[in-house]
Amino acid sequence: MGTKPKAVIMDETAINRALTRIAHEILERNEGCDNLALVGIVTRGDLLAKQLVDKIEEIEGVRVPLGSLDISFYRDDFATFAPEVHASRIDFDVDGKRIVLVDDILYTGRTIRAALDAIMDLGRPSRVELAVLVDRGHRELPICPDFVGKNVPSSHEENVRLYLREVDGRSTVEIFDVEPGARVGSAPLGGE
Repeated sequence: MGTKPKAVIMDETAINRALTRIAHEILERNEGCDNLALVGIVTRGDLLAKQLVDKIEEIEGVRVPLGSLDISFYRDDFATFAPEVHASRIDFDVDGKRIVLVDDILYTGRTIRAALDAIMDLGRPSRVELAVLVDRGHRELPICPDFVGKNVPSSHEENVRLYLREVDGRSTVEIFDVEPGARVGSAPLGGE
C-alpha cells in the first residue's frame, strides 16, 4: 500500500498499554490463569496472542499455553477469494480449556465465526472468549468481543490495519481509504 494513512489511531505505546490492560482483564474475568489458553488467529492475532501470553506470565508468573489458528479453509468466501494459507499450531488439548481467541481487527465477525468452527473441530473447550486489539464495528454476524483494546468507528470505505514491529518494522494501527477495486481487510503478513 503506497498511500499514506488518513490517521494513526494507536502508536506502539498505546498498543502496549491496551495489551497490558487486556491481559489484566483476561486474568480478572477468569480468576487467574488455571486451565486458560490463548489462541491467536493468523496472521497478526497470533503475534498479539504471544504478547498477551508474555504479559500474563509477567503478571502471574505462569506461562499459559499458546496456539495459532489458520482459518483459511473455514472462511465463507473460500470459493471466491484465494486466501494465503498458513499453518495452525495448537499443541494442547482444547477439551475443557478456557480459550481466549485473539485477533487484531474485528470488523464483520466472519473471521471469528470461522475461528470458532476451527476450534470446535479440535475439541470442546469449556468456554471461548474473544480478545481484539481494535473493534471497528460493522458486524454482519452476532459476534461481540469480551476484551477490546480500542473501539474505532470507521466507514465501509476505510481499512483499519495493524502493523507490528516483528513483521512490518513499526507497531501502529492506521486508517486508510480503500482504493477503488481493493478489498477491505487486514494487512498481509510482512507488510506491502
